[in-house]
Amino acid sequence: MRYFIYLFAALLLSSTGLSAQQKQEPWKASQLVEANTLASRINNNKAANLLILSVGPDAIIKGSVDIGPTVEAENINKLKNYLKNVPKDKEVVIYCGCCPFDKCPNIRPAFAVLKDMSFKNAKLLNLPRNIKVDWLDKDYPTND
Repeated sequence: MRYFIYLFAALLLSSTGLSAQQKQEPWKASQLVEANTLASRINNNKAANLLILSVGPDAIIKGSVDIGPTVEAENINKLKNYLKNVPKDKEVVIYCGCCPFDKCPNIRPAFAVLKDMSFKNAKLLNLPRNIKVDWLDKDYPTND
């Protein structure tokens, strides 16, 4: 009986490990930038060496560049062309904010482009719910 319990536990653990590997994100936790941190940098004029790219439906964050939803091939090309002459060590923060990360169709393809183009300081703005709740409702800086 113990053998079957150990076998069942081993199977359960291995299947959990496989599903975790399948859902692995292209970014690391260390590459997430908290909204309050970015807002503070913008408010304190410490974002001059930072490139902020909106890869979703609208460039809401102050100083961000509107690439458009990168679920669309034409916007992936726009992103690649925009980044073509950007130094590879430049800090680049992307964001979407249309929905929670697990449902967002835009952040993964955009982050993959940053990785494929060998950007060494690629970041993702941590907007776990959406741009309204995690940025606008907190009165963080926006484009006018």
